[in-house]
Amino acid sequence: MASLTLGWVQLAAIVGALQGLVLTAVLAGQRTNRTANRLLATLMATMTIYLAAGPYYKAGLIHVYPHFFAVNYPTTWMFGPLMYLYARAASDRSWRFTGRDLMHFVPATITIIAAMPYYMMSGAEKIATLEQWSVHGVGGALAYLDPSKYVSGLAYSAATALYLVRHRRDVEDSYSNIERVNLRWLLWLCAATGGIWVMVTGLKITQVSTAMRDSHVAVAMALLVYGIGYMGLRQPEVFRYQTTELPVPDVETEPAPPSEQEPPAGRYERSGLDEDEATQLEILLLRVMDDEQPWKESELTLADLASRLHSTPHKISEVLNSQMSQTFYDFVNGYRVREVQRRIQAGDARSLKMLALAMDAGFASKSTFNDVFKKHTSLTPSAFRQTVGA
Repeated sequence: MASLTLGWVQLAAIVGALQGLVLTAVLAGQRTNRTANRLLATLMATMTIYLAAGPYYKAGLIHVYPHFFAVNYPTTWMFGPLMYLYARAASDRSWRFTGRDLMHFVPATITIIAAMPYYMMSGAEKIATLEQWSVHGVGGALAYLDPSKYVSGLAYSAATALYLVRHRRDVEDSYSNIERVNLRWLLWLCAATGGIWVMVTGLKITQVSTAMRDSHVAVAMALLVYGIGYMGLRQPEVFRYQTTELPVPDVETEPAPPSEQEPPAGRYERSGLDEDEATQLEILLLRVMDDEQPWKESELTLADLASRLHSTPHKISEVLNSQMSQTFYDFVNGYRVREVQRRIQAGDARSLKMLALAMDAGFASKSTFNDVFKKHTSLTPSAFRQTVGA
């Protein structure tokens, strides 16, 4: 009979696995943004299997249920691809999982094929193999494949981070308030998973014992699952956003053919906006911003502004990027910052709180206001007020 003596590391792993199991069920049942939720549910399921393996081996349950031996082994090749694809799906609800995306799971598939002889062993052979692996490490073809999981984890963490940085640029080209679409949740998750891969790779390179390495990873993975449970359910849903090149479909349908879906080569290469038209559009844009002050609308988008100018989001974005070297986000928030500066200099800050001035100018939150104000002036709002003696 197996000994059920477990340490705090295994208990943390069990709690993490149970929470991962609950999250898998909750996410799989979500009806909104199904592609993203199903990918995250799959990620939670693989993490659950990985976390459950630690107590399974530590408690000696392999002697009772040997057929679960090495079931968790391929999961480490799935963490990176699932995280990357989840970032794609969560940031753009028009994105769909296609057959081409299955290529991301080729390494995991190869690992499963290489591990198949071990899965086909008898219970006694599996127990003997575990004892051998405990002393000498994994053997056979798996010994050659094992290092690739570290490369995969680090590479996908980097790819996800780069994608999210590009996504932020796209959002700033279309929104003046990115509070609801900034994907800080995904950046946090990406940083956490990347940190775990850096840690486990470092432990491997420094040849820390397998038992100690597994303990570190188990605790880190359990904390990650706890964090996903806390942050993921609090995170407001990321809605579909309209970029400067692509409209948002009204319903969730299959994506358009590539010829209709991809932006023009060179982004503005075939926009049809010549230099004279760009100059006239820039003059009209500045006039509307000064006279109508649309920047006071906290949820102003590029599409809203283009409608006022009887133009297209793509052309307005080209003028901002090519003629004025600004994103839509920086352009609009520049007006808001200057309005707050004007009112501070006029003495309005004596009778009104700084947040009230910010909200009147179109900012949607205090944190965004502080960040944007410092970005444009290199000073905090309070420091600026002191410099002008208001």
